[in-house]
Amino acid sequence: MKKYNFIRPIMLIAIALLTKSLVTNLCMVLGMGPEPANNLGFISMLIAGFVVYSRIRRSPK
Repeated sequence: MKKYNFIRPIMLIAIALLTKSLVTNLCMVLGMGPEPANNLGFISMLIAGFVVYSRIRRSPK
């Protein structure tokens, strides 16, 4: 556990949830129904999670 960074997993979760909330709210403002907006928000959360995870894994130490 030496040199384990606790910020990285917290940042990954925060970015994923923030992306889901922003996309869902934006879709609902633009006139989409609640269920399709929620589905699109979930898909964007998964994409954001994969992107952030790949960037975290690639970063030099």
